[in-house]
Amino acid sequence: MNATLTTNLGTIELSLDGAKAPCTVGSFTYLAGKDFFDQTQCHRLTTGALKVLQCGDPTGTGSGGPAYKYAEENLPQAASGRQTAVYAEGTLGTANAGPGTNGSQFFMVYGDSELPPNYTVFGKITSGMNLLQQVAKDGSDNSNGEGDGAPKNAVTIQDVTIGNN
Repeated sequence: MNATLTTNLGTIELSLDGAKAPCTVGSFTYLAGKDFFDQTQCHRLTTGALKVLQCGDPTGTGSGGPAYKYAEENLPQAASGRQTAVYAEGTLGTANAGPGTNGSQFFMVYGDSELPPNYTVFGKITSGMNLLQQVAKDGSDNSNGEGDGAPKNAVTIQDVTIGNN
């Protein structure tokens, strides 16, 4: 299954992996069909060791979401003796505030990142990486610390459409 994020800066194409993350893909496609993501800001950009653009919060604060939560699935494996896993460039993952708190927030990885293996991988970016990398190059406002905050080059999701392969 594919998804297209139409933003104020251009389009980002996604491939969704419903075989490995059925609940997450089901939630994402359900919310997209309800226009939940339309006219929302991607509220967080990290430009240090983490290289992600986080979106999907209708409040733009990092604490909003739908009226439900669900458990993680398709978690990456940490290498032996490591507390982190590699989320490779192009990964599409869930954002959460702890176990069982997945909702609508998601992140797009624009450069290999190491994170705790606590975030569902539910797809990959198939085009639009140049858009994400330009937003990252423009930086964040550092409101959450150095290299972490709202993107200086604001990204607004205008529409999310779901299609078949």
